[in-house]
Amino acid sequence: MASSEDLTCAQLVELVSDYIEGALAPAEKTRVEEHLAGCTGCSIYLEQLRATIELTGRLRPEDVPDEAAAALLTAFRHWNA
Repeated sequence: MASSEDLTCAQLVELVSDYIEGALAPAEKTRVEEHLAGCTGCSIYLEQLRATIELTGRLRPEDVPDEAAAALLTAFRHWNA
């Protein structure tokens, strides 16, 4: 049975960027790590996100085709629409 301190997968997704950046309070970091220890799906998600960050960190703006840049900008502008 989940306690009130347990994170759902959706809550973890909201916190994962701060977790990667080391910006979580110690108690929140512990909650994330406890969830990751018991959730294969979220552990895989975290590793995929880390791989994406590593790979895109090597990408220079001039490496992105104009069409792809325009599509990304459009997608992010309409993210919350």
